[in-house]
Amino acid sequence: MATRQTQILGRSVTAPSVLLLLAWSLAPLAATIYFSFTYYNLLNPASGQFVGIDNYSYFLTDPAFLASLKNTLVLVGSVLVITVVLGTLVAVLMNQPVIGLNIVRLMVIAPFFVMPTVSALVWKNLLMHPVSGLFAWIANSLGLHPIDWFANAPMLAVILIVAWQWLPFATLILLTALQSLDGEQLEAAEMDGAGPFSTFFYITLAHLARPITVVILIETIFLLSVFAEIFVTTGGGPGLATTNIAFLIYSQALIQYDVGGASAGGIVAVILANIVATFLVRLVGKNLEA
Repeated sequence: MATRQTQILGRSVTAPSVLLLLAWSLAPLAATIYFSFTYYNLLNPASGQFVGIDNYSYFLTDPAFLASLKNTLVLVGSVLVITVVLGTLVAVLMNQPVIGLNIVRLMVIAPFFVMPTVSALVWKNLLMHPVSGLFAWIANSLGLHPIDWFANAPMLAVILIVAWQWLPFATLILLTALQSLDGEQLEAAEMDGAGPFSTFFYITLAHLARPITVVILIETIFLLSVFAEIFVTTGGGPGLATTNIAFLIYSQALIQYDVGGASAGGIVAVILANIVATFLVRLVGKNLEA
């Protein structure tokens, strides 16, 4: 009886917090769904008539949507490949006993704590600037022609910036997993005559399979909403060269002032993100069960 009363008391105490959190989460979603079925333009606040699925039809048939979807997939896939491959290699190197290892680890992890806007500005003005950037100085020193990154290779530039930010995260997760690797396995492999490459591919990489899956899951969820790096560096251009779904929704809402179309795009983005997240969660579950 006392246990039952304790449970009721506990639920009554936590209920307001749960309801507040639920309202905090559902209110913006409900407003977005509402506006997605209406014609609402910020330049005409009196507008607001119901238009059904016209906003969805317009958004999905807009050529900019297909271009932004392609750019989103390229950006997410490229950053995942770079961070997983380099993160694995850096984690293996950082797992070796060297002098000043703590300082090295701090320097490697530091970029993850830099705000996206700040890192984008640093890369744009200090590293990739075609006249005064570090890369331009290196090219001139070698007698080469500097690259105008944001004009000639804008998507590559954005990929490098985002990958630089997320590489420390992948390295940290994989390094933590490496430290749990049983040293006896490595010693047994060495005694059996296994070389460094065989040890890496058949023992180390096999041990990192699950952490790599987790890294892919977490990074994918966040990479689908990359915005600040594109806004600060390329503004989605040239043309639609670096416009992803998140930036397309922003441009429709705050550049074209089409709140209805942007709301429909937001719902489409949520659906796509949930599909990807569901697939990755199942993949992680199968990997963990294996």
